[in-house]
Amino acid sequence: MLNVLAPEEAIALIKKEFSGNVRTEKVPLSEAYGRVLAENICANEYVPDFDRSTVDGFAVLASDTFGCSEALPAMLTRVGEVLMGQKPSFKVGAGTCAAIPTGGALPEGADSVVMVEYTEDYGDGTIGILKSAAPGNNLIFRGDDVYPGKPVLEAGKRIGAGDTGALAAMGITEVTAACRLKAAIISTGDELVNADAVPGPGQIRDVNSSMLAAMMRETGFEPVIYGIIKDNDELLRECLKKAVSECDMVLISGGSSVGEKDAAMRVISSEGEILFHGLAMKPGKPTILGRVSGKPVFGLPGHPAAAYFITRIFVREAMAALNGEKLSFRPVDAVLDENISANHGRAEYVSAKLYEREGKLFAHPLRSKSGLISVLAEADGWFCIDKNCEGLPQGSVIKVFSEERM
Repeated sequence: MLNVLAPEEAIALIKKEFSGNVRTEKVPLSEAYGRVLAENICANEYVPDFDRSTVDGFAVLASDTFGCSEALPAMLTRVGEVLMGQKPSFKVGAGTCAAIPTGGALPEGADSVVMVEYTEDYGDGTIGILKSAAPGNNLIFRGDDVYPGKPVLEAGKRIGAGDTGALAAMGITEVTAACRLKAAIISTGDELVNADAVPGPGQIRDVNSSMLAAMMRETGFEPVIYGIIKDNDELLRECLKKAVSECDMVLISGGSSVGEKDAAMRVISSEGEILFHGLAMKPGKPTILGRVSGKPVFGLPGHPAAAYFITRIFVREAMAALNGEKLSFRPVDAVLDENISANHGRAEYVSAKLYEREGKLFAHPLRSKSGLISVLAEADGWFCIDKNCEGLPQGSVIKVFSEERM
């Protein structure tokens, strides 16, 4: 008999037990992508460090252009041309202008840029301005992007491509990030064979090792696969000891229930402590979370779909806690395209296929019998039916969590 926790209770427990002890290291910017930032980043300089044009055109004093039009151009004398990467050596005053490229530094005296499309060059040093400009038009001013002391990136953020660009722009070539951690993956079961083997009668290929390894890589953990362990307490115990000594987290796939052959509970409890055994959800009810030598050890159901959801929702929280990462899930709203019943009393997680029709986003629930995994390849995300809800009618607006938000 399992004493189950509600999913939200399990998540709170994971955060409480495994947060606050993040190992960090200095990382060069070239290797920072995908790592979890362990420090707040504030700008220490102006970016850009000069007023610059956002278009090809002419730098002008805006007041010289007021009231001009194609029928009555403002006639300005060209006094120079701004060169990329150089500070202009000339000034722009009343009745004058200067050619300027996109990204060029604004000459002293100018306060606006007119796009070249709204100008005419008369060939004698006179430029006709065909459209009036307001001060600040087509300009980025010094410090518009960042300025000294401005917060730019917050500790706990997973560094993306855009973040590396922002760091480079500020001249930051090294950051403090969470260490890259290792996750041990152990599959158990007398019926399992390797993915490259031909299963015999009553045998199935080990799906979870490959799937869980991919899910670890998605969020920066290094998976270490320990292979298939038969349903034997002593063999699993020795493997667990080795995994705990070599890795930061352990995932044991299979054997998490309460049957005679289900060794995970017995072995984890003999080597450490059990934090919970059982979740009020479907799939994944017999999930175990233990702690051995201070490290989280998950006992996952052998059913791949259940292992998948438990990893997405609960293992992911443990990974974030160990890394000091601040998770930020952004589900999309979608219209359920058919009625769906639920298992009253347990939160139910359902895979969904997303598609657009007549400008609306729809979600089609992907059902499967226990043990079937093909729906995982079709899914674009998943949604949850509350434990107190017996189902959802067609047309309900639901929140679908994207597969890309692991």
